[in-house]
Amino acid sequence: MAVPSLAPHPLRPDPAVPPDASADCPPSLDFGDPASLATLRGLTDAGAATRLLHECVAYQRALDARLDALLARRPDLDRAAASLLRSAPPLLSLAASDASALRDSSSSTAALADALSSRVRHLDAAHSRAESALARAEAALDRSRALDAARRALAADDLTAAASAAHEFLAIDSRFPTDDDLRRDLLDIKRRLEGLARRRLSAAVDAQDHPAVLRLVRLFPLLALADEGLQVYVAYLKNVVALRARADFEHLAELISATTQPTPERPDFVGCLTCLFKDIVLAVEENDAVLRELRGEDAVAYAIIELQEECDTRGTQILRRYADYRKLARLSSDINSYTKNLLSVVGSVANAAGGNEGPDPREVEHYLEEILALTQLGEDYTEFMVNKIRGLRDVKPELGPQAMKAFRNGSFSKMEKDLTGFYVILEEFFMVENIRKAIRIDEPVPDGLTTSMVDDVFFLLQSCCRRAASTASINSLLAVLGGATSLLSNEYQEALQWRMREPNLGAKLFLGGVGVHKTGEEIATALNNMDVSSEYVLKLRHEIEELCPEIFHAPADREKIKSCLSELGEINASFKKILYSGLEHLVASVTPRIRHVLDIVTTVSYELDDAEYGENEVNDPWVQKLLLAVDTNVAWLQPMMTSNNYDSFVHLIIDFIVKRLEVIMMQKRFSQLGGLQLDKDVRSLINHFSEMSQRPVRDKFSRLSQMSTILNFERVSEILDFWGDNAGHMTWLLTPAEVRRVLGLRIDFRPETISALRL
Repeated sequence: MAVPSLAPHPLRPDPAVPPDASADCPPSLDFGDPASLATLRGLTDAGAATRLLHECVAYQRALDARLDALLARRPDLDRAAASLLRSAPPLLSLAASDASALRDSSSSTAALADALSSRVRHLDAAHSRAESALARAEAALDRSRALDAARRALAADDLTAAASAAHEFLAIDSRFPTDDDLRRDLLDIKRRLEGLARRRLSAAVDAQDHPAVLRLVRLFPLLALADEGLQVYVAYLKNVVALRARADFEHLAELISATTQPTPERPDFVGCLTCLFKDIVLAVEENDAVLRELRGEDAVAYAIIELQEECDTRGTQILRRYADYRKLARLSSDINSYTKNLLSVVGSVANAAGGNEGPDPREVEHYLEEILALTQLGEDYTEFMVNKIRGLRDVKPELGPQAMKAFRNGSFSKMEKDLTGFYVILEEFFMVENIRKAIRIDEPVPDGLTTSMVDDVFFLLQSCCRRAASTASINSLLAVLGGATSLLSNEYQEALQWRMREPNLGAKLFLGGVGVHKTGEEIATALNNMDVSSEYVLKLRHEIEELCPEIFHAPADREKIKSCLSELGEINASFKKILYSGLEHLVASVTPRIRHVLDIVTTVSYELDDAEYGENEVNDPWVQKLLLAVDTNVAWLQPMMTSNNYDSFVHLIIDFIVKRLEVIMMQKRFSQLGGLQLDKDVRSLINHFSEMSQRPVRDKFSRLSQMSTILNFERVSEILDFWGDNAGHMTWLLTPAEVRRVLGLRIDFRPETISALRL
């Protein structure tokens, strides 16, 4: 059986715990708190109880010490209290007296303030009642005066004064509602005024008496009929616009019907549409103040929406009559039947063989200008009105979208799109037919470096692309740009290449050993056509890139244009590639007449002594002969070629000469004077070709110059002064192996010394 542990005697301290062991540390339990009794009652551990017992004893001892300290201070407190009792009575009596006086004064002041505030409240209430009574009295007098004024004005047939008096009466009545005889009389007068205003406004509208309409419509807001007045006035404006538009259209129809007879005046569809737009814009702008008087900015938006209905009716009528007058539908059908694919070379040949000439491009161009003028006019009008709507800030939320829908989805907008569709068909036909004609009638230009088709083709492309961009239709522009790129990359490129195809160019160019001017002029002109065309392609692309951001603001539209224009960059690269191939073909025809001079170089020795070096200064062994051959066979073509082509031609000749010379020089042996001679020869070549070309040529001779530099060294080790970190600004084009090979060409350099070089 378990033996319970023995707890220490409560009056005897545990020998293992000193009596003051917990005196320096705070107790774990607040013995002064009654709640600690619950903790003590719940103890079950003898050790914990012992610890708390010692803490309690220490706590008790601390309390005893504190009580002893407080009791020790009692004599001092007694003396301080006695001293205070001796000096306090006079001061306390004085403070009590002052406090009593302050209390009495505060009480009397509070009573007086309460009395005054009560009187002020009574006075304010009385004043308010008096003011209300006076206002009612004044209102009664004003009502009576307004009623009398309305009666007198109505009797005098002064509707404006009567409406103003009625409006004043109703405004007073809204502040002080009554239901008396005066109000009933006034309402009777108001009904009579409304009837008179409606009848007279209707008569003024029928008579087109604008001053009377303005005067009468301003009565409606005074009679609380602003919405009715707005509807009548906008209907009047629509009627005015419709009457003028009808008269202009009837005059246009008369001119159309009289086209069979010679008349000095021709149908002017652009002028008719301009008058319609002008009337609508003036109706909005000149009546802006009146509309705002009727119903604020909502009235302006409402008027624009209603007038746009008239634009849809009359504008669509004008555009449809124009399409019928010019027979655009039949013309488009004729064009489509003329060729299913306007960009097909085969189709072009077939049409020419069949004698089917199709519509006259000159008439088509005239139609294009008319369509462009009409569509631009519509775009300008729409943009102006849309900006007007966007400038209205205080309108109903539903009016803005309603107005935008009226402009973007109305019948006039749809007819504009139909007209733009005709435009695309006509523009593509005009562009293709005229470019084919320019290619067909191509001829040399007097005192020019190109033939006529280059300027003609790109002038046509520029005009067509500008016109397409001016329509502000992204689909029209993309269609025309697509047609232009197709023409350039197919028919036009084929025409350029056809002039460059010459199988026996060498024999024809130097007939009898002399350059034939006519043949040279033909091949130079063909190359010039390609060179100038590549430049014109970039100019066309740059012009369209600058023009389109001003017209097309949507990022998606700009991306489409950018993608389409990238094809022009590809065409430019294709033209340059063909041009380079043509120049190489020309160079291949010229180089055989230079090769025999270069073959002489193989017989020239560079193992020179002083006498031989001096002889070479007097009688040049090969350089002058080579330059003479170049001048004879190359320079005569310069007046016939563009500067870019001639420079490219000269550089290709230089490439041929330099490559041949490098091979020859690598097979020779050199003395130091021979290296000096090679340096002089290379400098002579550089100087001469620099005069022939506007582009730098020194880089073409860099490898030969570096070879001559190496061959001029006095010692093999001198190469280290120019190699690696010591090269400075010099860029070596020779590899270390080639440097060793060139050093090995010196007859006085030992091979083992060259092999020992660390390059």
